[in-house]
Amino acid sequence: MQAKTLTLHAALLASLAALSSAHAAPTAGQTTFQNNCASCHSVDANLSSRAGPGLFRVLGRKAASVPGYNYSAALVKAGAAGKTWTREELDLFLLDPAKNVPGTTMPVGVPDKQTRAALVDYLASLQGPAAAAAPAAAKPATAAERTGSWDDNQPGRIHHIKLSDLPPPFATSSAGNGPRVEARPNGSMPTVPQGFAVSVFASDADKPRVALRAPNGDIFLAATAKGDIKVVRARDGASGATPEVFATGLSRPYGMAFWPSGANPQYLYVANINSIVRIPYRNGDLKARSAPETVVAQLSDTSGGHTTRTLAFSQDGKTLLLSIGSATNVATEIGATAPEPLPQWEAKHGVGGAWGVETDRATVMAFDVDGKNRRTYATGLRNCVGMLVYPGTGDVMCTVNERDALGDNLPPDYLTRVKQGGFYGWPWYYIGDNEDPRLKGQRPDLKGKTIVPDVLIQSHSAPLGMVVYQAPKGAKNAFPKEYEGDVFVALHGSWNRGVRTGYKVVRVFMKNGVPTGQYQDFMSGMVLSDRDVWGRPAAVEVAADGALLVVDDAGGTVWRIARQR
Repeated sequence: MQAKTLTLHAALLASLAALSSAHAAPTAGQTTFQNNCASCHSVDANLSSRAGPGLFRVLGRKAASVPGYNYSAALVKAGAAGKTWTREELDLFLLDPAKNVPGTTMPVGVPDKQTRAALVDYLASLQGPAAAAAPAAAKPATAAERTGSWDDNQPGRIHHIKLSDLPPPFATSSAGNGPRVEARPNGSMPTVPQGFAVSVFASDADKPRVALRAPNGDIFLAATAKGDIKVVRARDGASGATPEVFATGLSRPYGMAFWPSGANPQYLYVANINSIVRIPYRNGDLKARSAPETVVAQLSDTSGGHTTRTLAFSQDGKTLLLSIGSATNVATEIGATAPEPLPQWEAKHGVGGAWGVETDRATVMAFDVDGKNRRTYATGLRNCVGMLVYPGTGDVMCTVNERDALGDNLPPDYLTRVKQGGFYGWPWYYIGDNEDPRLKGQRPDLKGKTIVPDVLIQSHSAPLGMVVYQAPKGAKNAFPKEYEGDVFVALHGSWNRGVRTGYKVVRVFMKNGVPTGQYQDFMSGMVLSDRDVWGRPAAVEVAADGALLVVDDAGGTVWRIARQR
């Protein structure tokens, strides 16, 4: 009885300590972690994994030693060689992860010395006994659990997820199943429908993430982690081209757009992590004519969490649109009430606009072409990574990565037309009026105001870049006419599903400029097992000859899919 009382007393003290810590003012390092690292790493005592391994008690830990996490081969090798996370090693790794551990999947570092030191101090403070031993071996997935998984992919297979198909929250436990990226097996190629062929268009060790075709057919690539914009010139779809640096010294560049549209743009606009710049451009330029000009100096007060920013111009060329993803998974830390009465807050930030670290996040914003006249275009879009303006209709369209930790099949990711002034649910609701149980009762006024998306995509597929298929005039490799006007989407894959899904390119069916709700597998074959992958589609673009280009940011490859004749 005495031992039991002591155990309960210890548990109570631990709970009180945790409660006190939760309400203490965050340190500079903790704030840096929450804004930049928490979307991928947990700090709880059971070492639970997300996209990255848990970081509780990381100081003094051998590299690649969290049980059950699918580390990159580079970190496994470093751990086998005895690499241990001391303060010094953490500082070196965070400064430049790719240089410290070549081949790591850690995307970006922390260049500022003071910020990095504060982050290391915070990580060093995460001490105490670990709460869990190595996880038990997972049970083999049932046939039902494998529905929609990587081994269910097949070019030509059609999917149609409906609102009535959604399971209840927590129908399955939340998975921590980040992929282990392996080298592409010799001779392996993606799988595409009969009548198409795949080849390597370009390779780049800097692993670009976004592609954009210039009017003359050059392909621009955003090498986000490197801070470069690159350009590839290839005649008539020739393969084996080498990307050259067009502009450098940018801050995690992602979205790109030429302005004005047509044959003779004047600028290449680039979305950095927390600014928009433009580079003077004339059709055919292979090097930037001058240093970037800042158009919007700051996008939001916070820049961590989701870091991709996508650009598009309205059909009339007068409005610059920008998507900004959320800082956190589901805004559980911002509090239940806005810092001012809701009518005033929403007049400034849009219906359903969040606050705190999420102010002006999970949005599409609009500006004049010169970056002035900032306004909110739409809200509640957790992470609109792919964004475009559909030709003909002028509709703004987004592919959205929905929230994590509600289960393997909830909520679906989606593609949707985005209405000006529209609210799409995040963080309080998902896919219509489905309330997130973690924020239950906080915003009953928003019920009935959430727009249901057009196309529901298998949960945790992580849709990124997309492109409308329009064969350029005179294209020698134009796809069959039935593809014209449909949308190709790159599904990058996620860590939050027990059985892996995504890692493919899909075709979204359109009818008279409106999504039908159905999508079809088009390119797959990059997954080796429930654990291992060798490629991750991140973006798509249509080449001047009509071929489809697919950016694989795991293998550093740009694939070319052409019609066989």
